[in-house]
Amino acid sequence: MRIRVLAGITFLSLLRNKLIVLIFGVFLSIVLLMSSPLLTMKSMAGENQATAQGMIANLLSVITAMVSGFGSLLAAWSAADAVASEMKTGTILAILARPVRRWEFLLAKYCGVLMLMAVYVIFMFAVDNVLAWIAGQRIVTGSWVLVVYPMVRYAIYAALAMWLVTAMHPVFAFVIVMFAGLTANLVSPESLGAMFLPQWLRTALFYVLPSLNLLSEDRFLAITAATLNKTPWHEHAIALAHGLDYALVALLLAAFCFRRRALARD
Repeated sequence: MRIRVLAGITFLSLLRNKLIVLIFGVFLSIVLLMSSPLLTMKSMAGENQATAQGMIANLLSVITAMVSGFGSLLAAWSAADAVASEMKTGTILAILARPVRRWEFLLAKYCGVLMLMAVYVIFMFAVDNVLAWIAGQRIVTGSWVLVVYPMVRYAIYAALAMWLVTAMHPVFAFVIVMFAGLTANLVSPESLGAMFLPQWLRTALFYVLPSLNLLSEDRFLAITAATLNKTPWHEHAIALAHGLDYALVALLLAAFCFRRRALARD
């Protein structure tokens, strides 16, 4: 009961966060501006259907990657700020005096962040489908894939940020999480972005960092049944279990580190 109430309060406070609202508004404007190229591609569909569909699919993939990447930023910052702001203002002392255990406080904050990200994922899903509709196409990828995969990925970002913010300033925690996410993508076997690193270091980072490429919904994005990636259910299960396990471990580490964290005002 206490966790549910605190999670709801966290969710509402994040919705009222002026910085998040401002950044979200600017980002939405950028996404809407990208609808113009889709209309141009739609006009080309009558001339060459196959070429137009390929161009539309590529542009949708770019938009999805951009929107999805912004969600990662939002998840990490929201998680870090949700904990740090309570400690900075000192309101955490009043909350824990009710009494609320420290792990309950963290779990409530985490659930509040995930509620925010669930709203964002629904928005992201709607944007993808609306843009495809503007282009005269339809996304045939399973709806659950475009919802579950980003949610699990954002759960990892939020848990990592919450773990780090128990030991450092939220800005530092945010930067480290973003750097870790970028590095995780660069050291994946299919990426050539970190070839300058020694092989042993690439291998070590690959096993230590989460496999975020495995949790990318962009792998399954398609507007025609012919280009739809057929993935067995057990591969979905393994990928999602990997993400949930990583998020759980990071959240447990956050709870462990938070046990001895000083709660006085900064």
